[in-house]
Amino acid sequence: MVKPLSFKGDKKPKKRKRAEADPSIDDTGPSDLAVAATAEDGEHDDSWVSAEATGDVQGPVMIVLPTDPPTCLACDANGKIFTDPIVNIIDGNPSTAEPHDVRQVWVANKIYGTENFRFKGRYGKYLSCDKYGILTATSEAITALETWTVIPTHDTQGTFQIQSQGETFLTIKEPTKANGAPEVRGDATEISFDTTLRIRMQARFKPRIKASKEEKAKEKISRKELEEAVGRRLNEDEVRSLKRARREGDYHERLLDLKSKNKHDKYG
Repeated sequence: MVKPLSFKGDKKPKKRKRAEADPSIDDTGPSDLAVAATAEDGEHDDSWVSAEATGDVQGPVMIVLPTDPPTCLACDANGKIFTDPIVNIIDGNPSTAEPHDVRQVWVANKIYGTENFRFKGRYGKYLSCDKYGILTATSEAITALETWTVIPTHDTQGTFQIQSQGETFLTIKEPTKANGAPEVRGDATEISFDTTLRIRMQARFKPRIKASKEEKAKEKISRKELEEAVGRRLNEDEVRSLKRARREGDYHERLLDLKSKNKHDKYG
């Protein structure tokens, strides 16, 4: 289920209080609950981070343009594409940008069976580029015009080129009028500073962050579970040793050592 977007300054919904834990299991800290809590935290992580690889690009994204000051790609209800000033940004650093308006957010997805992407705007229409390089978001269907390739910039880590199927790139153009807004087009034929973009995304969709949280959740295990696995009560050193072994990957070997020790103690 897709959650509605939230922005800086929005009030967080209050979570329902869980039933108080049984004091008799205070020292056990059931790992199943810890894993569930960690997974839930990950699903509700609405912070924004930078995409670092093509595989990161999925879910709600913000396409940050190389203007000064930074702007982002946005669309209105009529499908007009424009550059929009970024309000949520720290010291003008594009790697800290976050959207403050849903018109600045695009939902990125890979097109099934390909390595290409589609970008759906706020009003349910897809980002499109015609043969003249004019960008719009008026189509509800995916054709070659709504199909994009996301290419990491080889000499600038954390940035991307967004290429149309006509082999032209998203780019910015300086305003033609004084105090005018920069223009964004899709007609650049070569990679340059003006085509080099950053993609900001919600943390919960980033594969590496999700994997890291799942890995940390797996590391959590209670004393009770360790004692059940070994078959006896454990002292503090043994508990620490087994928990460290789970982190370092030799948990089963250490468990066998303790079980073997049990047998020697029993028959010695």
